[in-house]
Amino acid sequence: MKVRDIELRIAPIQIGVLLFFAIFLIFAYWTSRSTILLIFGIPMVIGLAVIPLLLRHMSQSQYEALIPTYESEAQKVRIKAINLNMLGKPVRIEGVVEQVHFDFLDRPQYMVADRSGEISVKMFTAPREKIRKDDIVEVLGTVMKRYILVGEDPVINCVSIRKVAADTPVRKP
Repeated sequence: MKVRDIELRIAPIQIGVLLFFAIFLIFAYWTSRSTILLIFGIPMVIGLAVIPLLLRHMSQSQYEALIPTYESEAQKVRIKAINLNMLGKPVRIEGVVEQVHFDFLDRPQYMVADRSGEISVKMFTAPREKIRKDDIVEVLGTVMKRYILVGEDPVINCVSIRKVAADTPVRKP
């Protein structure tokens, strides 16, 4: 379903939670035959479907509003040049997606590489298009520090990731 050019879909893990509670509601009603369970349970199960859709729409629209600002301010840099002195700076990189993690949560994390190195790109909402391993992408985002427990490496907080033409000179290292 699309609302104002934003595709709304529920992540697989959210579908699992929705199904678990729907089955639990049916089982609870079947064992107790209490209609009060249905009166309160059905709206709550519907809420489990609607709330993720609303949250996705809000986050997608916020990210869409940021893209023009990042396109005008972001510096195109090589991955090797990104360091902790660039914290908070908007950057634009091009590279090949080497790994995709947490796509099933709609909070994907990509390992993007160019000829100079590789960097982790974290996105806190689902991208507009499906990004897979070996896709050549352009990333707009802000340099931030990796989480404390994992290390002190810089990562990119991604605002936009999109596929670029296959004839781009960036190739897998």
